[in-house]
Amino acid sequence: MAANLPTGLISHTRKVQSLYKRALRSLEDWYDRREVYRYYAVLMRQRFDENKDICDMRVVKELIEKGEKELFEKQHWHPRKFPTSPGGVAYGREVIPPDWIVDYWHPLEKAQYPEYFARREQRKKEFLKLWEKKYGKATVSHH
Repeated sequence: MAANLPTGLISHTRKVQSLYKRALRSLEDWYDRREVYRYYAVLMRQRFDENKDICDMRVVKELIEKGEKELFEKQHWHPRKFPTSPGGVAYGREVIPPDWIVDYWHPLEKAQYPEYFARREQRKKEFLKLWEKKYGKATVSHH
C-alpha cells in the first residue's frame, strides 16, 4: 500500500483547498507568462470566493464535483512536474543509503569520527533495550 494515500475522512475545507491549489497548478501548466497566469489566477480566486458563503452541503458537494470534473476536462496534456517530485526529471536521483551501511565501515574510517560512533553505539544499545522491553528477548531457534 502506498504511503501517500489519504486515510480517513477529508474535511470540506481541505477538499476546497486541494481543488483550488490543483486548479492554480493547472493554470500554471497553461500560462507560462507570469502576468497572464496572474490574471487567470485572480479570475479563479473570484470563482471560488463567489461560492464561499454557501452553507447547504448538498449544493457545496455538487459544486466540488463540478469543479473536479471541470479540472479534469481542462487539464494540460503535458503537466509540469517539480524536478524532485514523482515523475520529475530528478526524482530518485540522489540515493540515500540505509543506516546499516555505516556498520560495515573499516575501523580506520570509523576512527575519523570517534564521538559519532561512540554515540551511535550508545543509541544502538538503548534501542535494543527498548525493543526487548516492548517485544521481549529474541529467541534463536535451531532447525
